[in-house]
Amino acid sequence: MYQYDHYDQTLVNERAAQFREQTRRFLAGELSEDQFRPLRLMNGLYIQRHAPMLRIAIPYGLLSSRQVRMLAHIARKYDKGYGHFTTRQNIQYNWPRLEEVPDILDDLASVEMHAIQTSGNCIRNTTSDHLAGVAVDELEDPRPYCEIIRQWSTLHPEFSFLPRKFKIAVSGSQRDRAATQVHDIGLQLVNNAQGETGFEVLVGGGLGRTPIIGVVIRPFLEKAHLLSYLEAILRVYNRYGRRDNKYKARIKILVKETGPARFAAMVEDEWLKIRDGMLLDEGELQRVSAFFQPHDYLELPSKDAGLEQQLLSNAEFAAWYRRNTVPHKVAGYRAVILSLKPHGTPPGDMSDSQMDAVADLMDAYSFGEIRVTHTQNLVMADVRQDQLFEVWAKLKLLELATPNVGTATDMITCPGLDFCSLANAVSIPVANAIQALFDSYDYLYDLGDIRINISGCMNGCGHHTVGHIGILGVDKKGEEWYQITLAGSSSNDASLGERLGPSVARDEVPAVMERIFLTYRDLREEEESFLETVRRVGIQPFQERVYESH
Repeated sequence: MYQYDHYDQTLVNERAAQFREQTRRFLAGELSEDQFRPLRLMNGLYIQRHAPMLRIAIPYGLLSSRQVRMLAHIARKYDKGYGHFTTRQNIQYNWPRLEEVPDILDDLASVEMHAIQTSGNCIRNTTSDHLAGVAVDELEDPRPYCEIIRQWSTLHPEFSFLPRKFKIAVSGSQRDRAATQVHDIGLQLVNNAQGETGFEVLVGGGLGRTPIIGVVIRPFLEKAHLLSYLEAILRVYNRYGRRDNKYKARIKILVKETGPARFAAMVEDEWLKIRDGMLLDEGELQRVSAFFQPHDYLELPSKDAGLEQQLLSNAEFAAWYRRNTVPHKVAGYRAVILSLKPHGTPPGDMSDSQMDAVADLMDAYSFGEIRVTHTQNLVMADVRQDQLFEVWAKLKLLELATPNVGTATDMITCPGLDFCSLANAVSIPVANAIQALFDSYDYLYDLGDIRINISGCMNGCGHHTVGHIGILGVDKKGEEWYQITLAGSSSNDASLGERLGPSVARDEVPAVMERIFLTYRDLREEEESFLETVRRVGIQPFQERVYESH
C-alpha cells in the first residue's frame, strides 16, 4: 500500500490549513457564497438537501485498518454515526457541520487521507479493479499506475478548472471490473504482438444525461508514455471542451462532435510536442510498484479439508461462500466481499461500530487492508481458506455477511431525494421495496446474476444506464415516477440499456420488477443469465408482460 512521503504529507497538511482559513473567512462574511463555492468544491464539500456533504478520496479504493478506524471516528464525532461508500470507491458523510469540516480534514491528514479533488471541474479520484493484485485473470496489477496518475493529477495547475469533471479508470484484468468503457479515459492493460505490456486507451465514455460508451483512440500505448499521453488528452479537452453549457461540457460530447478519428489525431499532434520531455521514468515506476508487492503469503494447499467439511455441513455458510467469496491467485486464499446491502438498509451505508470492528478483522485476517468496490461493497482480498468460517461468523454478527453479492438485491443506489438537492425522486426506499420481494434466498439465487442500478435523477450517480435493469427517478408534476431500462452493462460487453416503455408510479415499481423477473424465468434457456436472455429475445416480451394491465 502506498505510503506518503514528506512531500505528500506537506501538501495535504497545507491544503487542510488553507481550507480552514477559507472557511473562517466565509463564516465571518469576508467571502461571499459565490467566492466560497469553488473553494469548498475543490475540497469535496457540497451543500446537499439537508446539510453539507463531505466526500473523502479513497485512491483506487484501497484502505488500511488505521484509515478505516479514522473513518469510524469521523462518522461518530462529526456525523450521525455512519458513512456512505460510493460508486467512485470513495466515502461520503451526509451530516457534517460546515464549521467542523476543517477539523475533519486535519484528522484525515493524520492518516494520509484528504478530500482534494473529490468534486469540482478537475480530475477526480482514479478508480480501479477491486481485485487488483489478487485476481486470477490479471495481466498486471494496475494500482501502481493509478498511484502515478494520482500524483500527476493532484493540484495539476493546468487541469484544476476543466470544462467539467473528469474521471479515469484503470484495469489490468481480462474481465473489466472497473467500468473503463464508461469513463472519460479508460486504460486497459494489454499485451502487443511482441509480448510487451502497455495500455489500450479509451476516451469519451460517460453516463449522466448523455450516456456514451468510450472509443479506443490508441490500441497500444507504451508504459513510458502514460503521463504524456494523458496530458495530451487533457490539453485537447481543456482547449476545445465547451464551457458555455455544462450539459455539453464533458469530453464525451467533444469526442462525439469532433469524431473519434479527428479527436485521436488532435491528441497525437499534441502528444508529439511533449512526449519526449515527460517520459515515465523506469526508476519511478519501480519505486511506486514497490508499495504494491505481494504480501507474505503462507504456502498453503489449494484445497482445505476443514473448509470442505464446513461447506457440506452448513448450508448458510456454503451460500455465503458461493456468493461472497472469489478465487485468489495464491493457493489457499480467497477474497471476501462484505455485503453493504442487507435487506432494508440504504445500500452502501456502514456504521461507525461496523467500521471499527472491520478494521480489527482486517488486521487479524487480511494484512490490515480492505478495498471499496464501485458496486458499493467492501473486499478483504487476502483471507486464508482455513479461516473463512471464522470470518463469516464474525461478519454475520456485524450484519455484513448477507449472501447476495451479484444478485438482484445487491443494488447500486444513489442517495436520491432523501439527501441530494439535485434528485427528482427517492432511490433508497425503491431499493428497499425491491429487496422486500425476496423473502426466500432460493428465489433470489434462482434468478442468478442481475445488476440493478437506481438513480434519483438524470445525473446518473447510480449508473442506471448500464444496469442489467436500470431504474431512473423522474418528476411528473410533483410526483415520483420511474423509467425502466433493460440490457445495460459496464463490463467487457458494455452497452446502454434500452427503455422498456412509459414510466411507472413509485408504488408500481415492485410489481413491475416482479413481472420482469418472472418473464426472464419463463424465457431463459439453460444456464442463461438475465442479460443473455434479454439480448437474445429483445425487450418486447418484457414490455408485453409489464404493460399488459395498462
